[in-house]
Amino acid sequence: MAVETRPKRPIRWHIGVFLAPAVLVYTAIMILPLFGTLQLSLFRNIDQSQVFVGLGNFRTLFGDPNWSVNFWNALRNNVWFFIIHMLVQNPIGILLAALLSSPRLRFTAFYRTAIFVPTILSFVIVGFAWKLILSPIWGVAPHLMDFVGLKSFFTPWLGKEQYALTALSLISVWQFVGIPMMLIYAALLSIPDEVIEAAECDGVTGMAQFWKIKLPLILPSIGIISILTFVGNFNAFDLIYTAQGALAGPNYSTDILGTFLYRAFFGFQLQVGDPNMGAAIATIMFLIILAGVCVYLFLVQTRLRRYQF
Repeated sequence: MAVETRPKRPIRWHIGVFLAPAVLVYTAIMILPLFGTLQLSLFRNIDQSQVFVGLGNFRTLFGDPNWSVNFWNALRNNVWFFIIHMLVQNPIGILLAALLSSPRLRFTAFYRTAIFVPTILSFVIVGFAWKLILSPIWGVAPHLMDFVGLKSFFTPWLGKEQYALTALSLISVWQFVGIPMMLIYAALLSIPDEVIEAAECDGVTGMAQFWKIKLPLILPSIGIISILTFVGNFNAFDLIYTAQGALAGPNYSTDILGTFLYRAFFGFQLQVGDPNMGAAIATIMFLIILAGVCVYLFLVQTRLRRYQF
């Protein structure tokens, strides 16, 4: 009896050809610099030469008061920066998406555009514009609050340590709330009409329909938005730098890991730059983001049920 042989599956070379340019570009601008940073964090400049010190830079970062005080302050501020985005930006984005997805609302295209436009603005424009708006000398915020009878509540928020970081976080929320809004809006539109009609036949309408039917269906999108918010916030730098400068004033109250990394690596004013310590800070940022992404992928995403329609 002749042995039946299965025909060999053809090798799809075209897939590698099409992927090669993207892989090469990504490797050149992402993978190689990442490994270079990790390598640089394990060395220290001693007598004009790079000496391998292992985890010595990390021990200095965590234990030396000259570094640890600023590092822990920046990490606390970064966590607060992230919390405000999670508790303010994403719920507002979900609320706006729910309102815009209502078939009874008119001019939805105008509202979507108006809310999303700030996300395409430059950080320099946003930071400078809000500094002018909130200025107690020539800003329009005091006059607007006086017009509505709330002048007594005005304070130079960007100039006070207890308010500056929260104010900048809310400015960032204003700029980027359009992103979760559009993602959730797209997820809501992808829900089949048959599901909504079945819910209406069962008497589930209004807010009850959103909480019981729509919200469980868009949980995977909310999870993606949450991890994108986490990664974006722990990579933040531009808004703080343009609004408060590299020193993240007043008195480092708005200092986050991005601005701390900038001062450590490049130096600023009387502080001399130390690329090795800067690389150590960048490595810590990478590990924090990697840990957050892994928690989402292996503990959160696996528990989210995806519905196929």
